[in-house]
Amino acid sequence: MKPVTIAALLMLASAPALAQATPEMPVATKASTAAPNASDLLFEQPQMKNAAPGSTLTYSYLRRSGISKGPFGPPLNDTIKLGIEPGKSADNRDISVAMFSGANRFPAGPFEDMPGNPVMSLFLEHHLMDLARVLMANPRYIKNAIRKSLRENATVTQTEVDYKGAKVAAWRVETQPFLDDKMKERMRGFETLKYTFVTSDAVPGELVSIEAAAKNSEGGELLQENLTYDPNAG
Repeated sequence: MKPVTIAALLMLASAPALAQATPEMPVATKASTAAPNASDLLFEQPQMKNAAPGSTLTYSYLRRSGISKGPFGPPLNDTIKLGIEPGKSADNRDISVAMFSGANRFPAGPFEDMPGNPVMSLFLEHHLMDLARVLMANPRYIKNAIRKSLRENATVTQTEVDYKGAKVAAWRVETQPFLDDKMKERMRGFETLKYTFVTSDAVPGELVSIEAAAKNSEGGELLQENLTYDPNAG
């Protein structure tokens, strides 16, 4: 399998970081009343600014599917770890990646002088490859649909998340790129795919979680794929 390249990570946009996280107990801050554009929020902010050099960001990953004959393979429950070191500027970071473990290991990185969190694009790139293979579809078509939906049709709402014993302000981004797609009859139920992102500038690297989920008309699980920041993991 080929390594994930910087070009691949630009499938949705580049990725910079936000405000410095409080080193002690986080305090919920008042979020702006104007919702940001989803694509800008996810891929155009300096998200690594509040990730301390020398730290490791750990994300729990889960993928499962109830489709018979298992085109996605067996359930995968693993981690993605980012090793954080100083970049060339104060807000940027050099980032090493351990994407999954053992036989599941997926080559990715390292990334030099990154302002944004590469784990978002790593998750989406991996998801895109699997989805294109299962649907026997053009990955560029799927990529463009997701990118367009994030830019034009996503819902961005204020929320709160628990982080180290406190409620902190966050944004929730939700979008369903394929509901009205002209090719949805060929997607075998995956036109219901819903993507949910949660971010907070109080959390190192800003990403709290990503979910990609699809169900068939009977409510059966076609795909459940999650990435969740684990603040308690080293």
